Amino acid sequence: MATQGSPLTPEFKRAIVLLKDYFDRTKGDLREQDCSSAQRAANALGVGIATGKRVMADSTRNPDVLEREVSLRRGRPPRALSDSLQTITRDSVRQANREGSHMTLEMLAEHLKEEGGDPNGSVRTLGRTLDRWGFTFGKGTRSQHLKEKDHVVAARQRYLRAKRAHRRGDDVIRPEVYLDESYVNKNQSNDCIWYSDEDGPWGQKPPGKGERLLIIHAMTKSGWILGATLTFKSTRKTGDYHGQMHHDLFTTWFTEQLLPNIPEHSLIIMDNASYHNALSRHSAPTATCTKDEIRSWLKKNGIPVRDDCLKAE
Repeated sequence: MATQGSPLTPEFKRAIVLLKDYFDRTKGDLREQDCSSAQRAANALGVGIATGKRVMADSTRNPDVLEREVSLRRGRPPRALSDSLQTITRDSVRQANREGSHMTLEMLAEHLKEEGGDPNGSVRTLGRTLDRWGFTFGKGTRSQHLKEKDHVVAARQRYLRAKRAHRRGDDVIRPEVYLDESYVNKNQSNDCIWYSDEDGPWGQKPPGKGERLLIIHAMTKSGWILGATLTFKSTRKTGDYHGQMHHDLFTTWFTEQLLPNIPEHSLIIMDNASYHNALSRHSAPTATCTKDEIRSWLKKNGIPVRDDCLKAE
């Protein structure tokens, strides 16, 4: 029921047009005037007489039925989620998968509300929309690649505990020196540049990445240590750059370039690379030692060993 001054719905406007056309068409038609009012109303609005009588009966039983908006329609319901949110949804789901975090419809709905989505949107509607956009709700891949081993966790805790013990607020007991190794390719550069469409690209980019240069350096809280830079060309272009490092090279740099250029009693912090460590002459043999080296160490330390023993023994 529409009142004067209220906005008219599209259905109400259509009914006005149909009634106007009906009265113009049946003007002076005696046969139409002999019909019942229900029949004439059905003819004017283009519906069946049974439909007209059913509407009138519903209105007689419950007059409020005319105030309720008709929400049940045949066919697929209209899209409640704007296609403009598809990119935001895809980025959110991909980011959650990349980080290995759990993503639910409820969490995604809250995120879309913050991005301008319908604050009263249904989670079930969101699920149907995701299915239409090509998303799948299934089991994730269970991977243990990022799970740290217990001895790694324990080693990091010992390192942090020792580091905190060495500091008193912002001050340190001894100067801290950090060192590490890395590499860079000689022709390392971005493939894309800005240029005028009329002129075309003028910049000449060398083919390939070029020679691999290895770098060893150290720094303190004040910055890089002068005189501690070591850069040299790698002789191998495949594999990890650690393959070009060895203990003798590191020892030479450590004793000749690092130690003379840092304060006395410095605390040197480095990672556990293989070339940062070397066995002492008195160290116990490892699995890589020969049988003669193992037998010699055992005899030197007074441990009985037979001459016919195998290496495994």
